[in-house]
Amino acid sequence: MKNVIAIDGPAASGKSTLALRLAKDFDFLFFDTGVMYRAVTLAALNAGVAIDDEDACVALAQSAVIEVQPPSEDDGRTSDVIVNGEDQTWAIRRPDVEGNVSVISTYAGVREALTEQQRRIGSRGDIVMVGRDIGTVVMPDADLKIYLDASVEERALRRYLEEKCRGDDAEYEVILEAMRKRDQIDSTREVAPLIAAEDAIVVDSDNKDANEIFEEVKELIIKHLELDQKQS
Repeated sequence: MKNVIAIDGPAASGKSTLALRLAKDFDFLFFDTGVMYRAVTLAALNAGVAIDDEDACVALAQSAVIEVQPPSEDDGRTSDVIVNGEDQTWAIRRPDVEGNVSVISTYAGVREALTEQQRRIGSRGDIVMVGRDIGTVVMPDADLKIYLDASVEERALRRYLEEKCRGDDAEYEVILEAMRKRDQIDSTREVAPLIAAEDAIVVDSDNKDANEIFEEVKELIIKHLELDQKQS
């Protein structure tokens, strides 16, 4: 395995932003594994499969061929998401996909099928993989495991400010309560619960800005993987 960086952490910890910036800096593939769950959700919706039909959703996950590749177009995408030969990069961001993906991701059979696909892509190396179970389940032999953490209050504030900047009618207390519930679900589920791998380096992002976190983790990568530092 060559140059596999796993970044896990709770919702709104900043792991996707960090992973994308690191991937660009080291010229690695950025792989947000959550896109695979979105891809299966999209496939179910397009096929008219009920989201609560677990067996049918698992069958879709088992049959779908999902590829994640470097972005082919300069249209804001961070990668190409190809599902059964078709570019679904933007389709997986549809509101109906957003509203149903959390259900799909709880199905053990879906997670098992997608874990195999994630390993297939991750094994190619020179990749930054981000998710909630990369270091513990998907790529337990990753060269470097980072668990990016932050208090629920800090993460809720970040999400609140993001939504306000987009012009959304956001309420901090509502976001905070929803995030607490999400943390509870993620950390107590039977399949691949959200926990830091025993050999992960925990980075607390409270009271740190994005640049500070990036520089801290970049130095860890250079140290552990003995890579030459590249200009951002």
